[in-house]
Amino acid sequence: MRPDDKIAVLYIDDESNNLLSFQATFRRRFKVYTASSSAEGMGILNTESIHVIIADQRMPHSTGVEFFNIVRTAFPKPIRILLTGYTDAEAIVDAINKGEIYRYIKKPWDELELQNAIQNAYEIYTTRDRLNTKVAELEKTNDELNRFIYSTSHDLRSPLASVMGILNLASMENSVIDPNGYLQMIEICVNKMDTFIQKIIEYYKSIRVEEEYNKINFQELFDESIKLFRMQKPDIEYIVDIEQPVEFINDAFRMSVIIDNLISNAVKYQKPQEPKPRIEISVKTNKEKAFIKIEDNGIGILDQHLNNIFKMFFRSTNSVNGLGIGLYIVKEALNRIGGDISVQSHYGYGTSFHLEIPNYLTHPEKSRLISETA
Repeated sequence: MRPDDKIAVLYIDDESNNLLSFQATFRRRFKVYTASSSAEGMGILNTESIHVIIADQRMPHSTGVEFFNIVRTAFPKPIRILLTGYTDAEAIVDAINKGEIYRYIKKPWDELELQNAIQNAYEIYTTRDRLNTKVAELEKTNDELNRFIYSTSHDLRSPLASVMGILNLASMENSVIDPNGYLQMIEICVNKMDTFIQKIIEYYKSIRVEEEYNKINFQELFDESIKLFRMQKPDIEYIVDIEQPVEFINDAFRMSVIIDNLISNAVKYQKPQEPKPRIEISVKTNKEKAFIKIEDNGIGILDQHLNNIFKMFFRSTNSVNGLGIGLYIVKEALNRIGGDISVQSHYGYGTSFHLEIPNYLTHPEKSRLISETA
């Protein structure tokens, strides 16, 4: 280690003899800073890059634990060591439990013990620093990857729209003889790809858009979603029972994402030969939560697949052209708004999803966001 790379140690003690002894013992091995009070120690922390802080427990104006409690917030990176000549067991245990100190050492300190403690503390400091750097790099890489995927997805939709336009034009004009149905197969593939791209964009928005809390009318929310899917499969019966006696507040965008994906799932996995396909929806709200159930009489899910259905790209069956991303988006959106989901299914008879969504109307920690956006 070069002289400039020495471990920077701040030692705080109101006894000048202890400060002189510490400096004389460790000045060649470490870059030593000393302070005779908490205020002087804070001044050094404001101007110098410190790796390890050592503070005496008994000082005139504040204890070492009280000082570390302030330092932990203002300067969280340095590793903290408490030095005490007294049996302050309660204060020491309290400090350790609160994460304010790395360890404590009894006075009069042993040179080798204290030296090893500083070396070990510095290793923790450098390990945390490297970890924080790696986390920052990963977050940056992940952000760039998400932006690339989002941008690429948008760019891909334009040529897909052109292909669909050409296919529709060829179909309307009957200008292409297609006895083998190749154009239809192309149309199916293009539609599937377009749906997949839309899901990617939906997922990106769900994880990137900041939470915005609004008043939610569940009747309107479900009516809009059902209207969309009824156009796709008009033969499905929707049975809706909504009880909303109190005002409900949560993230309207993510609620819409969750509802749309669950109803889409129920529509997609209906049995082909079912004479009376149906989807039952019930909503009951109170001041704390909304309890939502979405149940279908579709093909159901095998028991061995129930633990995997919320994983990305997992498909419980190959009989339906699903993408394996819808339920993953649901789970991620629920995590963002503090909701929970469970599933029950009887293979061959249908599936029901049960959701619990918090009502942020009565949550004090959300009051500022609610007042600004509701």
